[in-house]
Amino acid sequence: MSAQQPADQGVSPSMPSVPGTLVGSRMRKWDGGDHWRFDARYLGRDEHGTWLGYRPGTYFSRPGLAYHAKSPGLVVFGPVGWVAELHRGHPRGTLLYIDLTTVPEWHAVPDADGGPEFVVTAADMDLDVIARTPGSRDARRYGETYIDDEDEFAEHSVRYGYPPSVIERVRSDADALLAAVRAGEPPYDGATAKRWFAVLDGL
Repeated sequence: MSAQQPADQGVSPSMPSVPGTLVGSRMRKWDGGDHWRFDARYLGRDEHGTWLGYRPGTYFSRPGLAYHAKSPGLVVFGPVGWVAELHRGHPRGTLLYIDLTTVPEWHAVPDADGGPEFVVTAADMDLDVIARTPGSRDARRYGETYIDDEDEFAEHSVRYGYPPSVIERVRSDADALLAAVRAGEPPYDGATAKRWFAVLDGL
């Protein structure tokens, strides 16, 4: 398994093309174990990746933890190894949460029967890039922008036997994403998320 490979983000039978299509996000860990699961609506694509959106009340779960979202959110699956979640009105002041991952893989679901018509999956690589609303409680406690779960990444690198090339790439990508967030580069500029939230609101 590689954390970084070229990925076809064009329209294909394995990816949604109609806004509003239900997509199941099924994240996993490096060893194949379950991680975060939720369903969201396909919004569209741009140069940053494939965008999904969810509304308040959406159910999120992973082994040992589950909750219903209290605010709407966007999730963009990049063409390489990251998945970014952007929030609007998050109760704890989280603006965005970027998971370092393997390359997302998309699959159509035959005979969905009311469930997700497509599934996207990737392996979570532990490191996260987080941005908090300035002045919020969590920003005062943890900082406004930072890389999280360094200890978990170090532990899992040993437990799961991450290849050295994957460790180097994930570490490098986390640093680059943190710099992009701090510089306000798209899609972390506010305006990009605002456009996609407008699509979600219009569904």
